[in-house]
Amino acid sequence: MNKLLTPNPGIIIWTIVTFLALVALMKKFAWGPLLAIIDEREKHLKSEREAAEGARAEAERIKKELESQMAGLQAAGRELIDKARGHAEGLSAQIKAAAEEDARKIKEKTAAELAAEKERLVAGLRKDVAGLSVLAAEKLLRRSVDEGVQKTVLDSFFKDLESREAAPRN
Repeated sequence: MNKLLTPNPGIIIWTIVTFLALVALMKKFAWGPLLAIIDEREKHLKSEREAAEGARAEAERIKKELESQMAGLQAAGRELIDKARGHAEGLSAQIKAAAEEDARKIKEKTAAELAAEKERLVAGLRKDVAGLSVLAAEKLLRRSVDEGVQKTVLDSFFKDLESREAAPRN
């Protein structure tokens, strides 16, 4: 067992040479390609991260652009609503004014028709009263009055009646 613990210079040299040969082979066939794959993977991940950051920045830009467009659309919508409201109020005022004008015209027409009807009725009533008065006078006088006399008497009666109506009352 003592031999195991004592160093042998030949074995040490061969161990070092074998170790260095193994390191050279590993570097050429294992570590080189392994490190190349790791570098390639790192570059790929880096480009993926940069692409994701670019996409996020683009998404933020699009989001801000959409928000500004939405704000513009909302302002335009409010403006359209205000215009429509103003137009509706103007139209309402026009319709109201037209309705009031129509009502005024109808009222004036009705008043004119009533005045004309009143005149017609008063004229008819005067004619009837005059005819009855002449008839009563004729009966009283027991004589027949011809049309010319009747017309003269009626005209005189109407003139007197109109002058009495025109005269101021106290």
